[in-house]
Amino acid sequence: MNEGTEKVTNVAEATLAARGLTKSYGDFEAVKGVDFQVYRGECFGFLGPNGAGKTTTMKMIYGAAIPTGGELKVVGMDVRRAEREVKRRIGVVPQENNLDEDLKVKENLLVYGRYFDLPRKLVRKRAALLLEFVQLQDKADARVEQLSGGMKRRLLIARALINDPDLVVLDEPTTGLDPQARHLVWDKLRELTGEGKTLVLTTHYMDEAAQLCDRLCIMEGGRIIVEGSPREMISEHVSSEVLEIRAAPNDLEKLTAAVESVADSVDSIGGAIYVYTPDAEVVTRRVRESGITVSNVLHRQASLEDVFLKLTGRRLVD
Repeated sequence: MNEGTEKVTNVAEATLAARGLTKSYGDFEAVKGVDFQVYRGECFGFLGPNGAGKTTTMKMIYGAAIPTGGELKVVGMDVRRAEREVKRRIGVVPQENNLDEDLKVKENLLVYGRYFDLPRKLVRKRAALLLEFVQLQDKADARVEQLSGGMKRRLLIARALINDPDLVVLDEPTTGLDPQARHLVWDKLRELTGEGKTLVLTTHYMDEAAQLCDRLCIMEGGRIIVEGSPREMISEHVSSEVLEIRAAPNDLEKLTAAVESVADSVDSIGGAIYVYTPDAEVVTRRVRESGITVSNVLHRQASLEDVFLKLTGRRLVD
């Protein structure tokens, strides 16, 4: 919220650190001994299919679930021994809208700020600054129900910042928003890391993770299976180029046989094959030489979504 600030990165300051972290519910172990560190001024993402353990991990971070084993330190404090103080130092943006519909926009911030025993004068000052930060100053006296979905998400972000937290936890921060609203939220989150705030988020939007996260991890079956920057993950786990080739169902197997010798890998999904290759031109030539009729060919650069699907599979997880 301060103009002209430069992004702060100090690897000596771990805002969030876990070692051997576990969480069990009866006989079910939802999180199976994960390790991670997140540093000041960094945006770190937890990705994974449903049931992977990312939501449980997030709940332990913001105090909605108590770890079963291992260590978890938030802003340098053990979450078991300093639960109240940890909650004073973090902000949470939930996936669901839990704003108070009976209060006006600014009142939502004023009432929430009092939960932290902040002086009224300070809360009013912060509320005004935060509404300006999320571009809702003109809606200060509006009812929450009058806000659009994007405005409500921005108000949730402002509310999470009223206590000036060191760590902000965001659960699916742009779910249901149109592209313009998503990009505005992204811009505001980038400003926060630029000021030294640490962000931890979950998202099902791979483009969002690629845009926002300095580093991220992918979870599967309660474990972290890979960690790194989006660019590192793409470089390490998939080829640089992807061809999505669509054809009649009885021709897909023939297409796979025609291109697999010049591709790093080939996946057949629905009515298309996905060909991963460092040289799309070679694959295109092989398709043309095969004489097989294709209905559509899409050539694109490999993305974080390709990494995600390769490591976690393309099956539907309820």
